[in-house]
Amino acid sequence: MRSSAAVLAALLAVGGCKAGDQDGKGDDEGGGGPSRPAASGSALAAVSSLTVKGRAPKTGYERSEFGSSWVDTDDNGCGTRDDILKRDLEDVRFRDGHCLVTSGTLADDPYTGRDVRFVRGHSKVDIDHVVALSDAWQKGARKWDRDRRLEFANDPLNLIAVDASANRRKGDGDAATWLPPNKAYRCAYVAHQVAVKKAYRLWVTGAEKGAMRRVLGGCPGTKLPAR
Repeated sequence: MRSSAAVLAALLAVGGCKAGDQDGKGDDEGGGGPSRPAASGSALAAVSSLTVKGRAPKTGYERSEFGSSWVDTDDNGCGTRDDILKRDLEDVRFRDGHCLVTSGTLADDPYTGRDVRFVRGHSKVDIDHVVALSDAWQKGARKWDRDRRLEFANDPLNLIAVDASANRRKGDGDAATWLPPNKAYRCAYVAHQVAVKKAYRLWVTGAEKGAMRRVLGGCPGTKLPAR
C-alpha cells in the first residue's frame, strides 16, 4: 500500500521538483518556452503535443454521460472508488476483508498537504478526476461514445484521493484556473493532466497550455506519468 505522500515523493524524485517552486509563475508569462530545457520524455516536452482550441459549450453535459459512478471496469470485484482508496490511503480497513473500504488515512493529502481521515459515510475524502469530466466534455469527450467516456471516468491515471473541501473548490477548473494550494504537488498534478489529455487526445485552451508550461518550466525533468 502506497500513501499519497509516497506516490508524490516518487514523482518529485524522478522529476526534480522542489516544494514551493511550482506556483504557476515564471518567465513563460506569454505561454512561450520554459525557463530551462525540457528533458526528452518529460511532461513539459509532452505539452507541445497537445492541440489548442477554444473551450466548447457545456451544453448536454451530465455526469451520467460518463456512465454509472465507480463501476468495476477492471473486473477485480471492486468498484473503482474502493480501488483508489486502497491505493492512496494508509491503515485501510475493510467491511468485507478485501474490497469495501470503511476507514483509513489520507497521509499528506496532495492538494493541501494535510492528513485527512476517511470514514465511510462521513468522509472528508473525495476521489477526484484530475481532468474533470466537465472539462473533458468541453474539450473533446462530447464526441466520444459511451464506452470511451466510461473508460475515462474510471481510469486510475486520472483519479486520486484528495481532501474533499479542496476538491469542491477546484470544481471543473483546468490548469489555467485552479492549482492545488499545496505548491509541492503542482508539478505532479499538472504532469498528470498532461498525461491524461495526451492519452485521450483532449485539447487544451491557449491559456491552459501556457499555465502548464509555466508550472512544468520550474521542474522540466518531471516525467510524464503512465498507468
